[in-house]
Amino acid sequence: MDMLRGVPRTVRLLAFGAFLNAVVSFTFVYLFVYLTGPRGLSVAQAGVISGVGGIGLVAGNFTGGWFGDRYGHRRMLLTGACVSGAALVTLPVLPLPALYAVLPLAQYASGVVRAANAALVAVSVPQGGRRQGFALTRLASNGGFTLGPPLGALIASAWSYGWLFLADGAGTLLFAGYAAAILPARAAGARAPSAHGARAQGLWSELRARPAVLVLLAAIVCVDLVYRQQYSTLPVFLADHGYGTQFYGWLIAVNGGVILCLELPAAHALRRRAPLPVVGTGLLLVGLGYAALIPGAGVLFAVTMMVSLTLGEILYKTTATAYVADEAPAHAQGRFQSLYAGASISGQVLAPPLGGALYAAAPALLWPLCAVLAGGAGAAVLAARRLRGPSSHRYGGGPAPASPGAAGGEHAPAPETGSPVRASGG
Repeated sequence: MDMLRGVPRTVRLLAFGAFLNAVVSFTFVYLFVYLTGPRGLSVAQAGVISGVGGIGLVAGNFTGGWFGDRYGHRRMLLTGACVSGAALVTLPVLPLPALYAVLPLAQYASGVVRAANAALVAVSVPQGGRRQGFALTRLASNGGFTLGPPLGALIASAWSYGWLFLADGAGTLLFAGYAAAILPARAAGARAPSAHGARAQGLWSELRARPAVLVLLAAIVCVDLVYRQQYSTLPVFLADHGYGTQFYGWLIAVNGGVILCLELPAAHALRRRAPLPVVGTGLLLVGLGYAALIPGAGVLFAVTMMVSLTLGEILYKTTATAYVADEAPAHAQGRFQSLYAGASISGQVLAPPLGGALYAAAPALLWPLCAVLAGGAGAAVLAARRLRGPSSHRYGGGPAPASPGAAGGEHAPAPETGSPVRASGG
């Protein structure tokens, strides 16, 4: 298949593992129901525990790459998966006070896994050719999440909600074993080379040398706050206009279906295009999608919003992830991926309280403000094309050359600090 021809075997194996792990990662969907149902917590208590867990997830995304650069991305992926799996398995039998500590720990470890997985993809693919690799892993994860919630509902109805955590934890531990098998450790003591043999700089110095990356990260935080309104205020907005849960479910299904059909072909078709214009256009489409809700909540408006939002997501998410990986120096690949991973999930913590407060105070302002915020983020990324950086000369057309330390093929070693991994799956 032409779309997968440039994707190394390791990335294909990681994508398969991500799919299997995503299939059993259904506890977050039913966590609130579990806490307010079998656990008997109030809505306020459940909200606090869920919120703290979300903070743990974001923190894990932000720090996982730092640990990976220091100790090895393979090691951090395995450690995070083992900690997360063990915590989830024990969660149903823990006393209520322990949930305030164990759930954030499980979420933090899950965030570390996400950052480590992104870094492993980044170091396994040459610069300029990473979009298809990230698109494949996103496709696999989205496919797994499409199957996971119905499977979770079946388990909960046939047995109990406690079995959801057991299945999720056991599946995560199996994923750790699978990852250990496909990512054998290289000789201890290998270190990531600094670009051109230069002395490695600090993270902030590296970011200041790449102002377009800073603009992109800020834009992603803004747009993720907007993007994740579809999971918080959008269903409330639809319900207030007479549309039930079933309609909202079908609307979310449009998002998943379009992504599964178009994301990998779009990444393949646009692989030679300069990344920032693609990302900026995607962010503008997200803003345009929410602008479609300004006239009202009719079926046509809602479907138009979701299609535009999804097309924007297809354009910006994979391309932005690959761009940050391409811009990262070899010794800081994990930290750059962590910054992007944390920015790209920040809306999980920010979107519900901020969007909910605005919707409660002035509902007519929510969608115009979302459109303006995402549109402004898109315009900033488009303008960032003019900012110069160490790699700005690369994005005039075709794929960039491989950097020192990027895997040049299936059997080329992927550099890491600490405990490296082979880029080859065998």
